[in-house]
Amino acid sequence: MSNWKFINKTYLYDGTLFGFLSLVFNCYSTKTMPQKICAQDTYNPNFLDSPVWIETDFEKSQRVFTGIEKNISYHTLYTTYYAFLSNEEDKEMNLLKYLCDGFKIGPNINNRLTISYIFKVMSMKKRSFGECHRLKGLLRFQEVGNNLYYASIHPDNNILEPLAHHFINRLPSQNFMIHDKTRNICLLYNGKEYKIIDATQLKIPNISENEQKYQELWKSFFKTIAIKERKNPKCQMQYMPKKYWSDLIEEP
Repeated sequence: MSNWKFINKTYLYDGTLFGFLSLVFNCYSTKTMPQKICAQDTYNPNFLDSPVWIETDFEKSQRVFTGIEKNISYHTLYTTYYAFLSNEEDKEMNLLKYLCDGFKIGPNINNRLTISYIFKVMSMKKRSFGECHRLKGLLRFQEVGNNLYYASIHPDNNILEPLAHHFINRLPSQNFMIHDKTRNICLLYNGKEYKIIDATQLKIPNISENEQKYQELWKSFFKTIAIKERKNPKCQMQYMPKKYWSDLIEEP
């Protein structure tokens, strides 16, 4: 990026992946690199910043999305998606540099781990993907109504959507909701389509009587099969991290 112009500006966007890809299009087409990138809802204004709002353009973002897969690789697109879900503060700048270099270098960009921002992107992707994979096994649905199931999670990264896709594929005709209590958002699925809503005013019904019975049976089974002499909390926390225990039905 030796021929790029580095500007003392803070680029603001709407916090979505399409908004970020619109920003990538803007930077790549003008060959400019901002000092900072920040989602609008997390931006704290200060007198040293010169904020510039980048409007989300779905046509431009789609061109970037398609271009990543076509001109770099599907692996890069996959990496970009999961890295974007990371809770790292500097994820946008690292991803911007990663993608702009990727359009120049091609698929080999993923092998240049000695470059700091590429290594950070790979690390962000690994953490987000790993947490999503872990929660596929730890998420617990509870019946809260007639053919409606609810689950709560407290993830570090914003992996609600890819996590929900896993359960949509496994339970395509089931009505369910997954509540990300860390970000206070909820994904609702009605057996046909899904949407993510703000859960600030969300009221969760009590679990059904049938669910209560099954939970008691499960807790009884969980305690019965446990061998007190072989209890290993350290090993248990390795596979079932303590930070997720509040969302589990059983008591580890």
